Amino acid sequence: MKKLVVLSGAGISAESGIKTFRDSDGLWEGHNVMDVATPEGWRKNQELVLDFYNQRRRQLHEVQPNLGHKILAELENDFDVHIITQNVDNLHEQAGSSKVLHLHGELFKVRSIKDKNYILDWKTDLKTGDLDKNGHQLRPHIVWFGEDVPALDEALAITQQADYFVIVGTSMQVYPAASLVEFTPPNCPIYYIDPNPATIRNLSNQVEIIAMNATEGVPFLKEKLLGRI
Repeated sequence: MKKLVVLSGAGISAESGIKTFRDSDGLWEGHNVMDVATPEGWRKNQELVLDFYNQRRRQLHEVQPNLGHKILAELENDFDVHIITQNVDNLHEQAGSSKVLHLHGELFKVRSIKDKNYILDWKTDLKTGDLDKNGHQLRPHIVWFGEDVPALDEALAITQQADYFVIVGTSMQVYPAASLVEFTPPNCPIYYIDPNPATIRNLSNQVEIIAMNATEGVPFLKEKLLGRI
């Protein structure tokens, strides 16, 4: 099977009702991202950060994957599909995708503030006083601004093996995620699904723009890819 690598971003989740901070001048659900998505914000106001992610986690129990997610999962019937997502929701998994790598963490997981490898599944609210086995506070398992991206090396390795590379629902403004496309193999076809696609310099001859949202563009892409098999 050909390897189909997908880099997904906030746009595909937005169609399921999950808001993104880039839609509103740096505010995410009414909060400055520096207050709720940085280590400094955590140190300044732990309760605010916990409450913010508790609300996001609750929302995940109420949203459903959309057609874009579902078609990407269906493509596993014909391709070896690897999804590298910038999203912290689990909508790809809910839709049935079996190989999903989260670059920026996951809302349904938490980790120790002292041991980055101490990670737990967590579906309910996280509170001050929820501790790891050594008595250290648990925090959201989210990669905040200014933190390393632990999954980056794995994402690079997957990208370098791609037969097809698909970008869906991302502004290509968040690094290092946006740089992955530069590590695709030579002559690897690249498809960019977004109603307002960014310019991808140096690779423009390999990139086919599909100027649609995910629920329209992913089904369109499926037909195009199946026509190439």
